[in-house]
Formats: sequence, C-alpha cells, structure tokens
Amino acid sequence: MEIKAQLNNLRRSPRKIRLVAKMLSGLDVKEAENQLKFLIKGSTPNFEKLLKSAVSNAENNFGLSKDNLYVKNIAVNEGTKLKRWLPRAYGRASLILKRSSHIEMILAERVEGKDRKKLEKKHEIKDVKPEEIKERIEKGKEEMKEEKKEKAKERETKEFIDEKKKAEGKQGFLKRVFRRKSM
Repeated sequence: MEIKAQLNNLRRSPRKIRLVAKMLSGLDVKEAENQLKFLIKGSTPNFEKLLKSAVSNAENNFGLSKDNLYVKNIAVNEGTKLKRWLPRAYGRASLILKRSSHIEMILAERVEGKDRKKLEKKHEIKDVKPEEIKERIEKGKEEMKEEKKEKAKERETKEFIDEKKKAEGKQGFLKRVFRRKSM
C-alpha cells in the first residue's frame, strides 16, 4: 500500500531540495528521521514535517505501523516562479526568478500487511426515514421564523430609541439658540 503526502509552493529552489530528496529515497522511516536530524540543509525542517505528516496519514488512515514503512519515492517538481527585476547599468534591468517547488513523498510497506491494525469505523450511518427529515425541516423553518420576529422587534425598539434621541437633540439646539443672555 502506498501513502502520499504533499508539500506545495515551498519557497526554495527545486535544485537545492533535490539534494536532500535523493538522499532520503529508499530509506526506512526511522533512518530517514535520523538523517534529517543531523543534516545541515535549509530544507530539512520541511522534509521532517512532510515525513511526519506521511507517517501519521499511514497510521491514522490505514492502520499501518511506522516500523514497516520506508520512503519509496520523493518527487520534487518546479512550482510557480516569482519574477522580479533588478536595476543594472545604463538604465537596463535584469530578471530575477524566485523559484518555488512542490514535493510529493510516497511511503510504502516493506512487508505487505505486517503489523497492520484494524481501524474502527468513526462514523456510523443511520437509516433516516423521509418523515423524520420533513419534521426536522419544519422545525428548522419555525425556528428561523421566530428568530426573524425577534430581530424585527429589536430593530423597532432601536429605531424608536434613535428617533427619541434625534428629537432631544433638536430641542437642545433650539434651547441653545434661544437661551437668555441676561442673568
């Protein structure tokens, strides 16, 4: 069984990443982890994360054990290039390509079916009768109507309060204009 994990749009050049990928292909998972711990390359943290992701996919989705897995293949492909310009002499410009890459890691089992765990079904599908569906829909509609009524009442009270404030504000203006000067 093959397990895949992908890392897309990594902002490193594929040429630099392939150096690490060639070294890891064909190794057992534990050996690959040890190699990545002591390797001094910029892309090793990304490979560690990708390897952990692939192993967890194998364990959780397919019930495979980590001891029985090895790195079957690592494909490093070119991603999108960011094109930037660098000013040069005599008003010229030269192109700079900031490359990115896509990594696809494929894990496989050394011995088919060894130490495989049986997975329990997480979600059981229950038979639902059409009558129950209709009842649920009607309940949902009634709840929506009640919510709309409550919102409308809230709006009305807010509008009434706003009108009162506006009226008070106008009177306050008139009081200021026509207040007595003599005291």
